[in-house]
Amino acid sequence: MSQALATSRMLYELAPRGVLRVAINLGNPVLAQPGPVGGEPKGVSVELARALARQVGLPLRLITYDAAGKVFAARGQDQWDLAFLAIEPERAEQLAFSTPYVTIEGTYLVRQESPDRQTSDLDQPGRRIAVGHGAAYDLYLSRTLIHADLIRGPTSAAAVDLFLERALDAAAGVRQPLEQIARAHPQVRVLPDSFTEIRQAMAMPKERTLAAAYIDAFIRQQIANGFVAQALEQSGQRDVQVPAP
Repeated sequence: MSQALATSRMLYELAPRGVLRVAINLGNPVLAQPGPVGGEPKGVSVELARALARQVGLPLRLITYDAAGKVFAARGQDQWDLAFLAIEPERAEQLAFSTPYVTIEGTYLVRQESPDRQTSDLDQPGRRIAVGHGAAYDLYLSRTLIHADLIRGPTSAAAVDLFLERALDAAAGVRQPLEQIARAHPQVRVLPDSFTEIRQAMAMPKERTLAAAYIDAFIRQQIANGFVAQALEQSGQRDVQVPAP
């Protein structure tokens, strides 16, 4: 196969409609944040999408969702070509993932008076943990919890509301937004350890092998040249780990 033909096929896999349609999950503020009213979102995933569109010379369309579970649920519905999702075994059955570009912690928000001091304390009979439906930490906890029950909200933000309103034992989530909630509400705190390490990556339908290889190389390049770290800093996410390419 000639180089020109391979490039043409890769671009078709990447954007079959001629527009790069990228799913942006606003439910994880480490990766993306809403823009001004009527404006586009911002954050590291948005900047990576823009950089990729520039590199391949395609117009970009951002499709926003308020939860990662909703992004994954929309697969196969011809809504997006590329997404930013955490690497999870259930998702990997249908999606091809790039090298992770960000690593974040999954942990718990608990009340100040809670006896729990580490994440393993929560896995006890009768304990109830709020979680956003379909989030990476929902999938992880569904596989690993033995005794505790998961109470699911439609989004991660809704899970925190459930925790507060229904007097649940904890809310699971990404450390940074949970710590932001704890700073605003002194009656709650975030546990110091984590129950999982969440690896965020670019993802696309598994059958698009040429495009999947291209985005993996693209992500490795953007990590190595400092673009990912710079985009995180510019969006106020300075305490996030960028894995080595």
